[in-house]
Amino acid sequence: MSTVVASPRRIATLALPALVVLAAEPVYILVDTAVVGHLGQVPLAAIAVGGTVLTLIAWIGTVVAYGTTGRSARRFGAGDRAAAVAEGVQASWLALAVGLLVVVAMQIGGAALARTLAGGPGEVADAAALWLRIAALGAPGLLLAAAGNGWMRGVQDTRRPIWFVLGPNLLSAALCPLLVYPVGLGLVGSAVANVVAQSICGGLFVAALIAERVTLRPEPRLIRQQLVLSRDLLIRGVAFQASFLSAIAVASRFGPATAGAHQITLQLWFLTALLLDALAIAAQSLVGAALGAGDAAVARALARRLALVGGACGLAFAALVAAGAGVVPTWFSNDPQVHQQALLAWPWFATMLPLAGVVFALDGVLIGAGDVRYLRNLTVLAALGGFLPAIWSAYVFGWGLGGIWAGLAFFVVLRLVAVLLRLRSGAWAVVGAVR
Repeated sequence: MSTVVASPRRIATLALPALVVLAAEPVYILVDTAVVGHLGQVPLAAIAVGGTVLTLIAWIGTVVAYGTTGRSARRFGAGDRAAAVAEGVQASWLALAVGLLVVVAMQIGGAALARTLAGGPGEVADAAALWLRIAALGAPGLLLAAAGNGWMRGVQDTRRPIWFVLGPNLLSAALCPLLVYPVGLGLVGSAVANVVAQSICGGLFVAALIAERVTLRPEPRLIRQQLVLSRDLLIRGVAFQASFLSAIAVASRFGPATAGAHQITLQLWFLTALLLDALAIAAQSLVGAALGAGDAAVARALARRLALVGGACGLAFAALVAAGAGVVPTWFSNDPQVHQQALLAWPWFATMLPLAGVVFALDGVLIGAGDVRYLRNLTVLAALGGFLPAIWSAYVFGWGLGGIWAGLAFFVVLRLVAVLLRLRSGAWAVVGAVR
């Protein structure tokens, strides 16, 4: 029988350190947005475009981390820590390769991508392209850190990543305003600060992997197995990113004020989503370990408990967001038009948080169980049948930012219904060291 327990204390022991790690990057981006926002509408709209692409890269890292956590947790639950860490070694090689490809791709195609997302050539597209080329240099470090988080979560070590992530991000948060204003680099200073944080962070996780004294050679067989698992998570991630990239493209076509307001609200959404995702990290680790040890009953108990906790946390965040409607946007911009546009998205933002809390928790359960094919199909169908038609309808019919965020709320509702049905079926709870 498994020694994994579904107690609130055990969940909190894993979720709270993960929460700090998850929050560090979006909090830094919010600081970055606030610093750049006071440069004017064009720099804020530029970072909205460039930041969306950086978020896409971070989502690739999430795919690597989530796939690694599930495999590592099952091996750890079966009593083989060395094999669990070995998953991290191969994930790190994969992360490094993808990160270097991102650097090359952004140097070659960053300008064209910025023009596409900004709705055509102009000041916003030019500024976004410059920011992207520099910020992309941090992609290898960003993805190596994601792989490191993946295997450490799998072996239920969520404390060391706090220091590995928090320290570099605090350093960069202090460096960003210094480079933007006194040094006079403007928007470029923001990109440089990003690269510093991500490179240091990735280096710390690589050092931790070396300290485990396992072989660091690439193992093509393990990498292929990870790619098979990651394929479904990657397709799922592509569906997410196609949706969010379309959203910023639509928002940009309504003008700089709308794009800036969307950036502010979207980054706050990503922050709350990642905070809620701390429960999903606990779910991946605990559910994977329970199923790896052959205990489906504990895995099912964890799923029910995490769904309830996720909903409760979502309600708490919704109350905070609603209370800050008239104040929070002013932290990031002093432009009244940006404030007015942000208020159009705000009701949708607050309303969907309790639902999202349940969805994210159960996403973690299914990822920990290795049930990623179901999540892939669900996300693709919800994006193609819900989110994308809704946001492009907002553009065609002139519904503005409120229409875009109504589309996001519809996306969350579709996913909620589907994951609850999957939880009830019990088909996800397959036991064994490897699914």
